[in-house]
Amino acid sequence: MKPTPRGWPRISTSLFYEEPARAIDWLCRAFGFEVRMKVEGDGGAILHSELTFGDDGLIMVGGGVSQRAAGRAFGASPRSVGGANTQHLCVYVDDVEAHHARAVAAGAKITRPLTVSDYGEDYWADRNYMADDLEGHSWFFTQRLRDPKA
Repeated sequence: MKPTPRGWPRISTSLFYEEPARAIDWLCRAFGFEVRMKVEGDGGAILHSELTFGDDGLIMVGGGVSQRAAGRAFGASPRSVGGANTQHLCVYVDDVEAHHARAVAAGAKITRPLTVSDYGEDYWADRNYMADDLEGHSWFFTQRLRDPKA
């Protein structure tokens, strides 16, 4: 038996938004995610969602502000806590230039422009950019240009 259910990566993350339904739509439009599952409750509240990226990327999006677990807040949008960011997501894309253009067109806040990170022939080179989403989560999108020298 595999340690993970079919269709799930070993590691996935949950992101919390004040307006999770709006965030799901925006993440699909701006960053290219696809909705695999969206469970709605009363008044359109998002009870659970799964968004995929490519063959093996998965995130869950929810509204953590009103959820509680073990007597404490279950999660929060950066916007709801004064812009503090508690995680930084890194996503490999096939064409970082096209991805960047799509994100800009959808209104993503670019926090680091397209740049090349080259760590030398013994390591790797990537082209990447950073962007904040509509509630302040920080995203790092990158495309591998060169693998380490073997």
